[in-house]
Amino acid sequence: MNTTETDRPTPRPAPLLRHGLVLARRSLAKSLRDPGSLVNGVVTPSMFLVLFVYLFGGSVSGSTGAYLQYLFPGVLVMGAGVAGMLSSGLTINIDAKKGVYDRFRSLPISRFAPLLGSVLADLVRYAITVLVLLAIGHLMGFRVETGPGQALAACALAVGFGFALSWVMVFVGVLLREEGAVMALTFVAIIPLLLGTSMAAPVETLPGWLRAWAGANPVTHAMDAARALLTGAPAGDSVALALVWSAALVAVFAPLSVWAFGRER
Repeated sequence: MNTTETDRPTPRPAPLLRHGLVLARRSLAKSLRDPGSLVNGVVTPSMFLVLFVYLFGGSVSGSTGAYLQYLFPGVLVMGAGVAGMLSSGLTINIDAKKGVYDRFRSLPISRFAPLLGSVLADLVRYAITVLVLLAIGHLMGFRVETGPGQALAACALAVGFGFALSWVMVFVGVLLREEGAVMALTFVAIIPLLLGTSMAAPVETLPGWLRAWAGANPVTHAMDAARALLTGAPAGDSVALALVWSAALVAVFAPLSVWAFGRER
């Protein structure tokens, strides 16, 4: 007798994690054959870093060195999260259209496992991006002004925030049927999320309407938290807010992604 999806027992956490890791390895193997998304995740923030430092460093901070110390933590968050938003939703959407997930349905695994595997693979990509950006920043002259523990915490916070944003784009990738629509919506979302922040200039220097948006933007909190952990800038409540936003995004969009994935499949 065939076992339907509704008859399957709910997988325990350990098997679910094991299945997710297996599918994450599959996703990483695909990236090795076609490293375009990983390269883009490194090249885009690196270009922002170089262009902003050498074009605006003198006028904003008086020297490129001082501006690099301010700008780099924001670019690190951008590389670990915002720049990777496109690959998260697009990969899910393309695999769904090709029928890959329909084949997964025939396996005795949770319908949550394919989504978890994709996001776990993104974690590895974000970690690689962070390491490459740290190397580029060091070559340009950026120096951590706190300690190894705080620097590691900043990297973990950036990768964790990227993990949270990945779930938003997984939901978009499952919900929308065309990859062109996923790309368009992602680019529209990236512009205000990225530029309406404290990445390029302190929030206090922005016009009133933009300052209000930047103050409420979760990406701003993540960038300010990374800046405090890497350079010793005043942290305020930015670290706590970044962690709360990350947890809230996962708590909301992970279940929504599973629901939408089950409905579409």
